[in-house]
Amino acid sequence: MNELDPVIHAPARLRIMTTLAEALEEGDEMTFPLLQKLLDMTPGNLTTHLAKLEAAGYVESTKTFSGRKPVTLVAITPSGRAAFRAYRTQLLELLGGSR
Repeated sequence: MNELDPVIHAPARLRIMTTLAEALEEGDEMTFPLLQKLLDMTPGNLTTHLAKLEAAGYVESTKTFSGRKPVTLVAITPSGRAAFRAYRTQLLELLGGSR
């Protein structure tokens, strides 16, 4: 059996990936403050974990403006969604469950 993806396996990153994969349809994104609220994480902690996921190509952040206010949008990438599905399948196999 292959090793579980260490980028996703960290508890905070697993929560991020689960939230994005479950809450967003393909091509959708959510604001950083909404994701932070859903996960009950500090901005710094969320930023750190998002950076690791972004470096792996699993999520992408887009900075834009709403009027004069900066807004950061976060989305799961197609490769991130595929990696999350593979992680989930491996974890279920490890636990002896099925999809």
